[in-house]
Amino acid sequence: MASPRAPRPAPDDGLSLRERKKRQTRQRISAVATRLFAARGFDKVTVAEVAEAAEVSTMTVFNHFARKEDLYLDRIPEALELFTRAVRERRRGETAAAPVRRLFLELADARHPLGGLGDTFPAFWRVILDSPALRARVREAVEELENAVTEAVAETAGARPGDPLPRLTAALTVTAYRTVVATTTARLLAGERADDAAPGHRALIETTFDALEEALRALGHPPGAPENP
Repeated sequence: MASPRAPRPAPDDGLSLRERKKRQTRQRISAVATRLFAARGFDKVTVAEVAEAAEVSTMTVFNHFARKEDLYLDRIPEALELFTRAVRERRRGETAAAPVRRLFLELADARHPLGGLGDTFPAFWRVILDSPALRARVREAVEELENAVTEAVAETAGARPGDPLPRLTAALTVTAYRTVVATTTARLLAGERADDAAPGHRALIETTFDALEEALRALGHPPGAPENP
């Protein structure tokens, strides 16, 4: 969902040697694939070519990635985990949007790919824009994120079956995130540098999520929010 070439956090603490090696293999395959896709276009590179360049078997590639598109959009699982954890661990009395705002700001300030701000983004997004398959996968990823946030909101708010509020909350929250990312990406694609776009990006996060939180409270959120300190 954002450039896999940017630095990653190092979440290896507590992982076994085998798990660390699996993660390293996954990251190496994705890095090789990204380089090939950027050079030749996503649709012109085969999984077999990625495997050969990464010095692994095609089966190994599919052991780490369910589909070709996920070689490039390899941040989808990370986005799902970060967003849902933020919602589940939110403070008492907060809307689900409040921790997502904090997370978004932290990611943006750290220039994490999921923060929507970086000088490598134009090249990354051009590959997506040139590929119908990648564009379709992005749409699927948005739906997956909305479903995951819906589930997290419903669980933590003690929502009754059929209650539309968790779904509405998730849809609005994910839309707010997408809107900010799309707005800043358009500026970067037009040639603006990330450092110059950063103040406006941060201000847009604040403005957008201010409006979102006001709307969610008007809808009655958050009844039964978790009793976290």
